[in-house]
Amino acid sequence: MRSGDVRRAALATAALGALLVSLPGCGGPGPAAGRGAPGTRAAGNPADTRQETDPTRIPDIGDRLRRRIPADTRQVVAVYGAGRNSAESTVVLYTRHGTTWDRTGNWPAHNGKKGWTTNHHEGDHRSPVGVFTLSDAGGVLPDPGARLPYTRSAAFAAPRWWPNSYWHDFDYVIAIDYNRVKGTPPNDPTRPRGQSEGGGIWLHMDHGSGTSACVSLPRSAMRYLLRTLDPQRHPVVVMGDRADLRT
Repeated sequence: MRSGDVRRAALATAALGALLVSLPGCGGPGPAAGRGAPGTRAAGNPADTRQETDPTRIPDIGDRLRRRIPADTRQVVAVYGAGRNSAESTVVLYTRHGTTWDRTGNWPAHNGKKGWTTNHHEGDHRSPVGVFTLSDAGGVLPDPGARLPYTRSAAFAAPRWWPNSYWHDFDYVIAIDYNRVKGTPPNDPTRPRGQSEGGGIWLHMDHGSGTSACVSLPRSAMRYLLRTLDPQRHPVVVMGDRADLRT
């Protein structure tokens, strides 16, 4: 086993106790969890309906967030929230070829059960609006061929006191680099900006309704992203409700 793999395994094991005591940002259904229809497409999918005329621009992403996308980024996971207080969203993967952004994936998804916020804090059940890098992945299941560093560990498993529809949420996860240390397993509990600003925000498997703050996708989408997102292409997620994204 490579030294980096040993370090990741040790960190994942050490994080188990913290995970069980202080669950990640998508740490369970909570008292207000809703129930939606699994696999339904978000209403008004902007990636399908927008008449985009400039292929050098990612659709429905305004200048404020566009300027925060690193110049060397060649893969963007765009999360288009259906509304500020909605848990429904659509995820679109864009890949840059030369100066052109091509749509290479499109899936229904869910975000925080109470919608979106530009000032995320622990327990608000809203997903943070912004541009965040994607550096690390992991999950309960074996590595499906991920290009991002992947940590497999039972520490990712959802507690069995959660409803069984949530038990597979963390079979595959990709860490969203919001208030976390890059280069560590997604379930590393370290939050550089403090606990009050929340953390543990991931792309993970969908259970058919809103999350605590994460973005959840179908299993097939997670496997595709894990096999496609490439650290050499400096992937980022651009996420928010459509109004904020267009600002």
